Amino acid sequence: MEAVNGSDFGAVLEQCPPGLLLPFLEESNWRVSVRATLYIMGLLYCFLGIAIVADVFMGAIEIITSKTRKVYLASNTQGQDSDVVEVRIWNDTVANLTLMALGSSAPEILLSCIEIIGKNFEAGELGPGTIVGSAAFNLLIISAVCVGGIPEGETRSIRMIKVFGVTTVFSLLAYIWLLVVVAVTSPGEVAVWEAVVTFMLFPLLVIVAFATDRGFICGVTREPGQKQIELEQPDGMGEGDKMISKRGFFKNGVLEKDALVAFVKEVKRYPGLSDEDAALLAAQKLVDSQPHSKMWYRIGAVRNLSGGRKTQLKLTKKLKEKLDSRLQLVYDTINEHPEAPNLGPVPETDMSNAVIEFHATTCAVAENIGKFPITISRHGNIEEMAKVRIESIDGTAVEIEDYIPVDQIITFEPKELQKKVEIEIVDDNQWEPDEEFFLKLSLIPSEDNTNVQLGHMSIMEITILNDDEPGVLSFSKRGILVQESIGMARIPVVRTGGADGEVSVKWRTKDKSAFSGKDFIGGEGILTFQHTETERMLEIPIIDDMEPEKDEHFEVELFEPMGGAKLGHIARLAVTITNDDAYNSITDHLMKMTNANMDAMRTHQDTWACQMRDAMNVNGGDLENATNIDYLMHFLTFGWKVIFSLIPPPSLLGGWPCFFVSLAMIGVITAVVGDLASIFGCLVGLEDSVTAITLVAMGTSLPDTFASKAAAVQEKHADNAIGNITGSNSVNVFLGLGLPWMMAALYHAANGTVFKVPSAGLGFSVCIFTMVALLAILLLMLRRQLSIFGKAELGGPFWPRVFSVCCLVGLWFLYVTLSSLQAYNIIKVHF
Repeated sequence: MEAVNGSDFGAVLEQCPPGLLLPFLEESNWRVSVRATLYIMGLLYCFLGIAIVADVFMGAIEIITSKTRKVYLASNTQGQDSDVVEVRIWNDTVANLTLMALGSSAPEILLSCIEIIGKNFEAGELGPGTIVGSAAFNLLIISAVCVGGIPEGETRSIRMIKVFGVTTVFSLLAYIWLLVVVAVTSPGEVAVWEAVVTFMLFPLLVIVAFATDRGFICGVTREPGQKQIELEQPDGMGEGDKMISKRGFFKNGVLEKDALVAFVKEVKRYPGLSDEDAALLAAQKLVDSQPHSKMWYRIGAVRNLSGGRKTQLKLTKKLKEKLDSRLQLVYDTINEHPEAPNLGPVPETDMSNAVIEFHATTCAVAENIGKFPITISRHGNIEEMAKVRIESIDGTAVEIEDYIPVDQIITFEPKELQKKVEIEIVDDNQWEPDEEFFLKLSLIPSEDNTNVQLGHMSIMEITILNDDEPGVLSFSKRGILVQESIGMARIPVVRTGGADGEVSVKWRTKDKSAFSGKDFIGGEGILTFQHTETERMLEIPIIDDMEPEKDEHFEVELFEPMGGAKLGHIARLAVTITNDDAYNSITDHLMKMTNANMDAMRTHQDTWACQMRDAMNVNGGDLENATNIDYLMHFLTFGWKVIFSLIPPPSLLGGWPCFFVSLAMIGVITAVVGDLASIFGCLVGLEDSVTAITLVAMGTSLPDTFASKAAAVQEKHADNAIGNITGSNSVNVFLGLGLPWMMAALYHAANGTVFKVPSAGLGFSVCIFTMVALLAILLLMLRRQLSIFGKAELGGPFWPRVFSVCCLVGLWFLYVTLSSLQAYNIIKVHF
């Protein structure tokens, strides 16, 4: 079919017949290039619209399939209440093959149905071509993306391999049966019984997959050691069911107070984190700990693509700045095992990392001092060489005018504990008030400097003054208030009236209502100020027994100053330990903040107002973390978002109104997509079958590609990445062709006519796809069995992984090329 001259409207109508809805306007005077450009832009824009409304559709599916019922289990302990677990009503395998498969395949299925109805129950090429083309793209391209997208050195295997085997067999059976229907039993037509059998294979697939999941076929599919609860005839409880225990400890991402307290207690051991920050980190941990479905990843992919509200938490820029390297290391350690049953204390990392910091946070020097040394200390791992950068930052003192700027790399040799750095002060002989500047330590990223982190005192303040006295040592205040959960009470001891020379002072704790060893770890020691240092921190560990108590206190006393220093007026300080009694109110507050953060990442909203707010705001209102791409995509998709925000919320009436309304909207947009694709193909000379297996198949499958890539990287198994591809392909045939063919066959039978389906193009395309599908599945099975591939479907060694990706992509290009050549009669086949 050749491109049409846009100036001849009669020829346009003859060669490019109008679709079901398009064109809206008379386009007789438009250039063909302009029309083609507008149609391809409209097609791409409608693909975005389908992806966004499918997001809403899947929110409804999540509500429908997540319904649970309570199951009571007798306790083994006499007199103890029965255990209560919540069991999902929908079996996971059944949900994946019915509603969830419909969610991901709705555009293809509806396109096939709408095309048949729009053509007065006559067969078209766009619907069947899209069904087969999407199957090829899903099996070959998505698998290739997932195989190659795994981080270096990692692998992912399919866990529910027997269910995967059943869906694979049915997938191949579906296309072999399709070939038999169009080319063997009744070439060129589809009888009523053939259409009915095609459609009825769908419930048969669901029943067999469910039986396999439950262990009725091929034995039990649970992995060794996998927990399960045996009930007497528990209807609907299969291997895929997630038992959500009320006695879990962060189990499956369930928020409980004890687990939250343990987590917050750990991260708040490090200074600078507020309760809000801790709640944000807890929410991130909870999301990472929850089991996620392919639907969750698909919704997240669509929202990333459209600049919508994210399903995964992003830390704010301010919080990222607060997270120093030590806290990030501890948090990463916690996240290494997201499915761990608890969040106990994380081991200290000082022994494995070199911790570098200043000896003091402040020092004061006379303006005429010239050069003087400051001390940088190292503790923790001292067995290896460590490097750190020191640089100066202006305060009220200005470099060159008041001091010589510093920017150098300090290298600690093995076993070296301290380094001295000379700082030079400029004496300008003019009176000035006291001025200050700062020294800052920063890490040097390199392969030989990985086990290095900064301590708490990574910034040092230097005050320039005229003083040559040893100074007076004292506390800065008479008492401080600390929470029992603080971990370490940091008490400032200040040096005033001079900072010349090295001075020391002894300190000791005194029990009052708080007792050493029970409420805090007391003792005595010596605190040393080096030359020019004006403030040191005295650290007293506080014991958090997590029990309700009254406020308690102890005292810290300074005595026997040395080096010529004197004691100031405040030589005794009271430390009051508050009970966080806060404890209940604080933990309740943290629970509320964490729940609020979790709610912000839900896949759906509960009200029309919330839906409209998400639609109107880029990134769902999280402007701080919005990128330029988010703003651009939000602008492009704003119209779709506003329209779809009018769909009933998924929480209304169990999600069913949302399900049907969003499905209807998908149908309307799919009808427009069919017209756009058909007319565009006509304008540029593409056959409908070629347009279907390329543009339409890729456009409808792109969100699944991003979702599978995210699932492959983030999940421990390959099930959510590629495990349901074969099941989805089966459903496409059984519903996407079985349903419209059954409707058309019954219609023609009622009118005494025959439902004709051209066998050459569809039969050849199905034949080629079946062959490449067999090769692709064989490759995946070889990857699972052979150590050269890592004995896993995804990931593995670099070159075998590259080989697998090239094979899969090559098979897809082979399928598209051969199908296209046949469509243009370059390859002639007869069925």
